[in-house]
Amino acid sequence: MMVSVKERIAPEAVELSKAEIERYSRHVIMPEVGMAGQRKLKAAKVLVIGTGGLGSPLAMYLAAAGVGRLGLVDYDVVDASNLQRQIIHGAKDIGRSKLESAADRIRDINPYVALDLYDEPLTSANALAILAPYDIVVDGTDNFPTRYLVNDACVLLGKPNVYGSIFRFEGQASVFDAKTGPCYRCLFPEPPPPGLVPSCAEGGVLGVLPGVIGAIQATETIKLILGVGDSLTGRLLLYDAAAMTFDMVKLRKNPACPVCGENPTVTELIDYEEFCGMPGHDRRPHQTGAEAQVPVISVQAVKDKLDAGEDFIFLDVREPFEWEISDIDAATHHIPVGEIVERANELDMTRDIVVYCRTGGRSAEATQTLRKMGFARAVNMAGGVNAWARQVDEKLPVY
Repeated sequence: MMVSVKERIAPEAVELSKAEIERYSRHVIMPEVGMAGQRKLKAAKVLVIGTGGLGSPLAMYLAAAGVGRLGLVDYDVVDASNLQRQIIHGAKDIGRSKLESAADRIRDINPYVALDLYDEPLTSANALAILAPYDIVVDGTDNFPTRYLVNDACVLLGKPNVYGSIFRFEGQASVFDAKTGPCYRCLFPEPPPPGLVPSCAEGGVLGVLPGVIGAIQATETIKLILGVGDSLTGRLLLYDAAAMTFDMVKLRKNPACPVCGENPTVTELIDYEEFCGMPGHDRRPHQTGAEAQVPVISVQAVKDKLDAGEDFIFLDVREPFEWEISDIDAATHHIPVGEIVERANELDMTRDIVVYCRTGGRSAEATQTLRKMGFARAVNMAGGVNAWARQVDEKLPVY
């Protein structure tokens, strides 16, 4: 039986110490919060999935607000490229577990918050067990397989899913609660084709954008706990930082939704990487999609070919602005991946072609396209220019 957030949270079971009342004084003097509301916050259990761009601000604000128990799910490590937006981590944390770094920061913000740490990928095998103890789930992930996984698990468990998404200058936020409104699948029944929507790692994101969307997610979570205001259930908030506009789209529950509709066909968690045709995690032992379907060559093997003076086309398919960030001098051709089809005549089918991008994803798509066009000797350079920078030419920056 599905129960509401209000029914799951038992504020009468907790008390606030003198120190806590002083800490939360700007809350308790608000009539919408008061002592009763602060006790609700202390009694609440919230799971935050991801401690990256979105997870950083929302976890810190939930901790500062006095949410009594926070679960954090992440298994990545802090990289220098994270620090432009993932403000829960610092330069001293580079190379550390994101989970450990985030936990230290949260304990510093509020030692009264209990933390549950899940240093593992969220998968179909463990999602229900991890989500089950919590009242609200906040999705701070950045890939489609995990978003569908979180949505379906929340629907099956009857839990609200506070959603956020960011890309370049644009962000989205909503609350998906199948008891009272639509779920994520009602809005997006099918994932986009693999390669159509680049990740933040490939397309970039304005550093402050996750701060805005993450704070909105934290706000929606706190409102759900307190039972105040109008939630984003049934509405999708669209934010454009470049134009500095907020727009609202009304959402409706889809009676034919495969997971929350009148006759659901998804009654248990599925293989979401297969469903989306893309990996759900960055650190994984195997590849999916185009990367698994085209031949690859290591950066060291490419260097050996260059050192041996072999004649081959070394093709960079990144965007022009990326060439200014990091460029391999030996590259013979620069053709952005979106122009491959119309500019294929610039390439020679009789020569070997080594294709690369930033990390190997876009170049795999380009290699696949070229091979379908008859360039049978095209191969993908695994790891892209970043792997080249790490293993061959350390003077190049990794980005």
